[in-house]
Amino acid sequence: MNVTLISFVVLYLLGTLALGVWAGTRVHNTADFAVAGRSLPLVMVITTTFATWFGAETVMGIPARFVQGGLGEIVEDPFGAGMCLVLVGLFFAARLYRLNLLTIGDFFRQRYGKGVEVFCSAAIILSYLGWVAAQVTALGLVFNVLTGGAMSVATGMIVGTLAVLIYVVVGGFLAVAWTDFIQMIVLVVGMSIIAVFSADLAGGTDKVLAVAGEQDLWNFFPEPSFVELAGFIGAALTMMLGSIPQQDVFQRVMSAKDANTARNGAIIGGVSYILFAFVPMFVVLCAVMVMGSEGMELAKNDYQRLLPTFVLTQMPLVMQILFFGALLSAIKSTSSATLLAPSTSFTENILKNLRPNMSDREQRLAMRITIVVFAGLVLAYAIAMQGTSIYDLVSSAYQVTLVGAFVPLAVGLYWKRATTQGAIFSIAAGVGTWILFFPQVSGLGDSFPPQLAGLIAALTGMFAGSLLPQVLKNRHDGHIHHLKAHGQH
Repeated sequence: MNVTLISFVVLYLLGTLALGVWAGTRVHNTADFAVAGRSLPLVMVITTTFATWFGAETVMGIPARFVQGGLGEIVEDPFGAGMCLVLVGLFFAARLYRLNLLTIGDFFRQRYGKGVEVFCSAAIILSYLGWVAAQVTALGLVFNVLTGGAMSVATGMIVGTLAVLIYVVVGGFLAVAWTDFIQMIVLVVGMSIIAVFSADLAGGTDKVLAVAGEQDLWNFFPEPSFVELAGFIGAALTMMLGSIPQQDVFQRVMSAKDANTARNGAIIGGVSYILFAFVPMFVVLCAVMVMGSEGMELAKNDYQRLLPTFVLTQMPLVMQILFFGALLSAIKSTSSATLLAPSTSFTENILKNLRPNMSDREQRLAMRITIVVFAGLVLAYAIAMQGTSIYDLVSSAYQVTLVGAFVPLAVGLYWKRATTQGAIFSIAAGVGTWILFFPQVSGLGDSFPPQLAGLIAALTGMFAGSLLPQVLKNRHDGHIHHLKAHGQH
């Protein structure tokens, strides 16, 4: 156990905790707590949108899949995830910002009514379970590795969750934004230095890139068969579109000081995420080259430990401090945002329907209590799901919002003829088809991705549900007019 390294990590955790608590002193109302008072400048919107995605799976999950199967294996994340933020900036940020809403669920209520609001909010909240559990799992793993196994993974999960929970409960999104800003500086600087040092250990950048080329790791597109292409498209769209109707993304849009800042922050944050995600991929490739068969064995069987093991066994103390500072920054920035988002949605879009006359102070208290309860549920889920890969926990989280919430949001923003009935048809058809295509339910999912089938059904349901009553009404009115014209009753 390296006492010096652990001491630096503890000091870093205490420092970010103090920053978050300080930010909490600036929270005066629900808008401050939920969307930082709609006051953040461009640089902070960029760092906080970038931090939304740059979490445990970016440092520990994506690189191992890349080393095993190339770029085609990671189309969902970082490419789909990064493009989500770009699409949010191009098509959603400015329109949603001008509506001056607190949550994404508020849009569903204004556009379609309370029923759609409650269902979509519940789907969004549910989707966060796997996403936050992935970050909690990574925190437990980091503390387990740091202490040389003296602290169990489960205990590490509890300690890590508490380290994040305190400043989120105290400071809300204002604390998240400030800690994200500092943590992303630590992350970018730390991972960049680690990448340079790793390249030197592996014999130079040119050798690393040559090995990637020899192993066909730059191959992006799948075999030109229907099943392969459908799977590829389904994977790409899961996070690209399924993440758009998410509260954590929405909070970053709403926290900007104006609509242009919201749009530009999302676009720059998304592009930055895709580009910088290649840094940990490069480091893992270096690790496999330096560690040889041991590294490849870890990449295949216990990939979540590959990078920490590489740094602890092959690098000096200063590099270890930089790496674990960067890794904890990535995990804490994502977990803080994803703890706050579902709690805000629950209070605003479900609890307020049960208790509509809550004061602003009561609403903030309810959000804080919900954060604690949700953190407890996620912790229990993460401990129960030990052994499930971080990447799989994340990628499965967004299918429910893709099939249940994306179409009502996108079509509702851009198509005036979208109706409540259309939204209900869309949700029912999307979720129903998605479940029908599960491998456990039928064999259909073996030849066509359930989430892609659900998305197509959701689109069909929206247009059919919105247009059919109007067509029938026009036909009925035409029939009445015809009868009147001929003097019939």
